[in-house]
Amino acid sequence: MLQQVMTEPGKIIFREIPVPEIGDGQVLVKIMDIGVCGSDIHVYHGKHPFTKYPVTQGHEVSGEIVKCGANVEGLTVGQKVTIEPQVYCGKCYPCRHGKYNLCEELKVMGFQTTGTASEFFAVDAKKVTPIPKSMSFEEGAMLEPLAVAVHAVRQMGDVTGMNIAVLGAGPIGNLVAQAAKGLGAAKVMITDVSDYRLEKAKECGVDVCVNTKEKNFGEALVEAFGPDKADVIYDCAGNNLTMGQAIQYARKGSVIVLVAVFADMATVDLAVANDHELDIKSTMMYRHEDYVGAIELVEAGKVQLKPLISKIFPFAQYLDAYKYIDANRETTMKVIIAVQEK
Repeated sequence: MLQQVMTEPGKIIFREIPVPEIGDGQVLVKIMDIGVCGSDIHVYHGKHPFTKYPVTQGHEVSGEIVKCGANVEGLTVGQKVTIEPQVYCGKCYPCRHGKYNLCEELKVMGFQTTGTASEFFAVDAKKVTPIPKSMSFEEGAMLEPLAVAVHAVRQMGDVTGMNIAVLGAGPIGNLVAQAAKGLGAAKVMITDVSDYRLEKAKECGVDVCVNTKEKNFGEALVEAFGPDKADVIYDCAGNNLTMGQAIQYARKGSVIVLVAVFADMATVDLAVANDHELDIKSTMMYRHEDYVGAIELVEAGKVQLKPLISKIFPFAQYLDAYKYIDANRETTMKVIIAVQEK
């Protein structure tokens, strides 16, 4: 079978390797589709701080089970599945208390361990989640970023009836906004400086879409929600400007959730955060229940994934997909790699 390998920044080769054998408690998955994430692009440019080369990428994935090992229960050959890419120790404090997404030795497939970018992939059955027959493989490959969004929204607990603002309308911001609405938020506003991304948000049913190049964020909050503003602001852009806007204009005593990853050390006005008694939370990846929630939202028609697919590339054109993203950053939401011909 063919396996993708990034040998160094900007260079991808394909090598022929045997189809992996599976052990007890494992399944063999025929990989169908892989989503390209912003973190993959960081690896492509040699700017991911926790990834060494060579590395086989792929962590947003869908596939079909073709073989089950001994002692595998609840999974069958032919099932559509997605794979949860976290590799955790199971022994540290977070793992022992159910928060394995915060494992002290956390590794992620495609970065610190071998990813799914191959024609077949052997994996522990406990990392496999079935997806509905009605869900396309392309949508299945987008459940990972949706699980990120579900986990982020749930940092606030039950958001039913809340007014929510989302800063940044890229793929994660879009999905956070959709997930918030799908999980019961009364009204959701999203902001960006890209009209294209805001149009995508509007297409996906987000209530209010604001270009902050044209309208002040503080004014937009009051216009959307009235003088009480938002109950929570999710920062899905992750820069000093957006976090600065959140701190400056948040309702006193409300909550800011940092979803995006800051590339550099943040410089924000914590004196204002202190004075306004703002609760600043953060969020890290997901757990199994977030995948389940993501699937439920898609099945119920409360989250739209297909509008976010910008382009699909065949497996052999992996490098072309990265080049396309680089050349079309402003108009690209999600690129999919089709590992198998359909």
